[in-house]
Amino acid sequence: MAEFDPEKFEDKYANYFTELQRAYKQAFETMNDTYDSELVHAIDQQVLDESEPFYEGDGQFRVELPANPTDRISGVVADEERVTALLDRYVDEIEAELRAVFGFEE
Repeated sequence: MAEFDPEKFEDKYANYFTELQRAYKQAFETMNDTYDSELVHAIDQQVLDESEPFYEGDGQFRVELPANPTDRISGVVADEERVTALLDRYVDEIEAELRAVFGFEE
């Protein structure tokens, strides 16, 4: 992989699409292996499909979620507290995978 360039990340889908896919896929696999796969799939398809990763500087990434993310979840039985906790954990995992994929963590 080429060295990470914060300026190129501004047009991330043109410059880093493969790396973004890899980070999200690895986060999904980790979450799916560890937590309720039905809820993980719902979060992945109904919330994270409209999320946006941003580079914050100093090797840190932030994943911005769409408005009212827990309201988007349908087709699974889970209370809002459980959805929120799993969503928070999933976002942490994506951010960690982004750091790893872009070489900020070993």
